[in-house]
Amino acid sequence: MLVAMFLVIATAAHAQAIDPLPFKDHAQEVRFQNLTRQLRCLVCQNENLADSNADLARDLRHEVFGLMQQGKSDDEIKQYLVDRYSDFVLYDPPVKPATWLLWFGPGLFLLMGAAVVLVTVRRRGRAARIDSRLVDNATIEQGDDW
Repeated sequence: MLVAMFLVIATAAHAQAIDPLPFKDHAQEVRFQNLTRQLRCLVCQNENLADSNADLARDLRHEVFGLMQQGKSDDEIKQYLVDRYSDFVLYDPPVKPATWLLWFGPGLFLLMGAAVVLVTVRRRGRAARIDSRLVDNATIEQGDDW
């Protein structure tokens, strides 16, 4: 009984994301779904517009649908949203100076981390060699005292 209630609640929560929109034909519906999967929910940030339950995502889906009904192309719709919300609204933003950190930042952080690890390992290696020389010299000196 408890499992059945959980399934009903989970299904109802998922059903909120579905907006019944009056598409002209199946091709327009597929175009809408593809377009909303390429756009980021500005509230959830890790979800696309198609999958988000946020109110803003629902509003943006309706806005995208309205622009499609006006005859706008996918590129025009994306540009309209970029003009309003910046490149952040795109899941695949273009490579340009404003997005360089977004594109190349993870690689730079990885290289900086590798450099820190390399420097640390080398310093510890040098310190270990110096310590072993001091131990060897101390052993030789102690041997002479006997």
